[in-house]
Amino acid sequence: MTLSIDKHPCFNDASRHTFGRIHLPVAPKCNIQCNYCNRKFDCLNENRPGVTSKVLTPHQALHYLDRALELSPNISVVGIAGPGDPFANPEETMETLHLVRQKYPDMLLCVATNGLNVTPSIGELAELKVSHVTLTINAVDPEIGAEVYAWVRLGKKVYRDLNAAGLLLENQLEALKTLKEKGVTAKINSIIIPGINDRHVIDVAKKVSELGADIFNALPYYHTEETIFENIPEPHSELVTAIQKETAQYLPQMKHCARCRADAIGIIGQENSDEIMKQLMEAAKLPRKPSENRPYIAVASMEGVLINQHLGEADRFLVYAMDTDHDRPVLVESRSAPPPGGGTMRWEAVAALLLDCRALLVNGAGESPKKVLNGSGMEVYTLDGLIEEGVSGVFTGKDMSRMTRISQMHACKTSCSGTGSGCG
Repeated sequence: MTLSIDKHPCFNDASRHTFGRIHLPVAPKCNIQCNYCNRKFDCLNENRPGVTSKVLTPHQALHYLDRALELSPNISVVGIAGPGDPFANPEETMETLHLVRQKYPDMLLCVATNGLNVTPSIGELAELKVSHVTLTINAVDPEIGAEVYAWVRLGKKVYRDLNAAGLLLENQLEALKTLKEKGVTAKINSIIIPGINDRHVIDVAKKVSELGADIFNALPYYHTEETIFENIPEPHSELVTAIQKETAQYLPQMKHCARCRADAIGIIGQENSDEIMKQLMEAAKLPRKPSENRPYIAVASMEGVLINQHLGEADRFLVYAMDTDHDRPVLVESRSAPPPGGGTMRWEAVAALLLDCRALLVNGAGESPKKVLNGSGMEVYTLDGLIEEGVSGVFTGKDMSRMTRISQMHACKTSCSGTGSGCG
């Protein structure tokens, strides 16, 4: 099933001045924490993985792609590269790929992942003719990997130190073998981190070449503030060139990597235009699905009886439906909230988590999260009282003024900043 890489600018240096690519930012969550990564949100001056100006739903992303192709008809590749990891968000990733493949059957599709959780989806990726997958493998020795990664989360369990690095490596190598069994072109990114893995990158290239990788990208680590590695300088160009020369003994090299944003578009190395960024912003304002059907209402509650929790403090959301036969709300499920931190990205993640909810009932919320959630098509009600009364009122359209809170104070006795960091 391996397709030609002639039109893929990341895999073929000869095509990068002719053909463009677009990254659709539909995957906000990540399942590992790299010590060099700080996934700032909406930082237009930075060109690096993990940065995007908006997170889109699959249907919003398809609309954005339609507009982008009108502005940049030379786009030959649709990729998903974050801003988190595509397979920490498998449903959003696979739905997006299905939508694009259905509408654009001849488009090259690719994903870039850390490899932790891609293996369960590889069969489906192959069926969709996702022809190119990039795996970022920074170490093939868990001792070195333990210095690169703070933690790894698989399922509901978080791993640290050697356990984290060993688990990640095992899954990465298994993913590479499975991708090659399915005939998928595999590129390996290995980030050169001075004093951590710079001498080890050659071992990475040797190992992945034995497993059938097609191309290798030894790229310099990007210095980012507010990370564990913030005091490590970027590697000198001479070191990068020397490592690329040595790893070329094992695999063809990609030397034109621009360390692209999760919402990159167009020719590699060119900045996103104002017009395309406008289209991205407009797409994010669209209904999250073309035929919006939101049968549920979410509630922030400490004990499950009262609407008595501030949005920033919620570690879960209770999701209710309306039992029309008995004219009362029923609890459908409880959904874990995204962890504190991340600023606006946290509220984007909440919006994605509550995609099927028409409203969110809370005891207080800041202006920033309300703006994000309202923009996704969700109403935010700041209420006091019984959950049953509030949910029923919203479902039936009753006057809710009696339950509406005037104060926006919460548990820590301060007004909410809406930064996404939670209280304290």
